[in-house]
Amino acid sequence: MRKFIFFWGLCLILTVSSQAQTVNENLANLDQYQAELPFFQELITGAQYPEPPRNHDGFPFLETRSFQNGGLTINRVFYPDVPLLYDIRYDQLVTFHPLFTQKLLINPDKIDAFVLSDERQFIKVKGNERYFYNRNGFYELLESGSYRLISKHYKEEKPAREVGEFVAYYVEYEDFFLEKEGEFFPIRKKKDAIKLLQIEKKAVREKLIKKGIYFNQNPRKFLISLVKLYNSSKPAMQ
Repeated sequence: MRKFIFFWGLCLILTVSSQAQTVNENLANLDQYQAELPFFQELITGAQYPEPPRNHDGFPFLETRSFQNGGLTINRVFYPDVPLLYDIRYDQLVTFHPLFTQKLLINPDKIDAFVLSDERQFIKVKGNERYFYNRNGFYELLESGSYRLISKHYKEEKPAREVGEFVAYYVEYEDFFLEKEGEFFPIRKKKDAIKLLQIEKKAVREKLIKKGIYFNQNPRKFLISLVKLYNSSKPAMQ
């Protein structure tokens, strides 16, 4: 019955010439939708995603406002080539109906992990609920090991400073954590990570600072390099 409704909707859409071009573009992944029909039926029953306010400068998504094919893990099953948008304002993952081009929310409780088109990996993390921006618990996985380096992306709306076309604008942030065995350590300064990982300052100077990797200039790159240094030196430290 569901398959009948699905393909009946397809025939109906294709008869509407004014929408033909849009439909043809969005049917590029139709084979994938058909092959994974039970999965995508689950997706397309989600609530419709409310469009962001047009009187805000910018957009609430990570990197781009356009759908990109990524990957989605639900119940430990990985589904490739899923059109995704990541709203970091509310920590929500968005897809679109394969026929009606509506943006739809994916139930965050069903998502284990996802990967974006640029291969950036995001995982569902539990245990950091006291952190204000935890929300649905999606964090970018930056580096693995005995300590996992993860980051939380989020945007906040700020009122416009001048009267004009926009009443507000988005400001993006990225907070970093080291996590080990369910314990979370917020990293706000480089010394937070160096002290926690017990890395000698000399090693930091030789392996990072001399190579032009500074926390103040690029905390993301610095922390990734620092955790890699920790992982490479760990056997010698034991």
